[in-house]
Amino acid sequence: MSAQVEKIALFIDGANLYATAKSLGFDIDYKRLLREFQSRGYLLRAFYYTAVIEDQEYSSIRPLIDWLDYNGYTVVTKATKEFVDQTGRRKVKGNMDIELAVDAMEIAPHIDQMVLFSGDGDFRSLVEAMQRRGVRVVVVSTVSTQPPMVADELRRQADQFVDIVELQSKIGRDPSERPVREPREGREPRHTPQFLQRSPTAQRVEIDDEFEED
Repeated sequence: MSAQVEKIALFIDGANLYATAKSLGFDIDYKRLLREFQSRGYLLRAFYYTAVIEDQEYSSIRPLIDWLDYNGYTVVTKATKEFVDQTGRRKVKGNMDIELAVDAMEIAPHIDQMVLFSGDGDFRSLVEAMQRRGVRVVVVSTVSTQPPMVADELRRQADQFVDIVELQSKIGRDPSERPVREPREGREPRHTPQFLQRSPTAQRVEIDDEFEED
């Protein structure tokens, strides 16, 4: 057994991870997720990327962002862009690929392993670039859905692919922790982070990189 502790960085594509977990019917416990990878080596950084709707008076993802920011994650956000497509539909787009790629390339000289929580095939080139710099890349997504949430080219490029189903018992939220009823007057049960109380629509901005309205 090597005496050298492997340096790890997590890169979480928030929209993609949320959609993946939702498709499998479970919620991510971000405290357990952090603890799991801290046990695997020296966790240098845990990045979480998400877009936010800037002009909303209250963003439903804000409690999650705040909790992550205070509990060991480096949260990277970007305001969504609104535009009208050729059919006249209003769309909101919030893609964080560039931000994630830049951070990964900057930290590459300081880590041994990159753990990418995303199935987005656009990251294949980034994975290849990280590997050229001597970084081992683990991709976490799933092939347990139809269609699979991970792009085939990303899965093949990774040094290791981990189906998130294998991690569910380690990073999933215990269903017994769900609140029995909605908190009264906007208050939450004690000892439970705000993001655990989100409504079914609370992370709407997390589901996709692009949204549209008729």
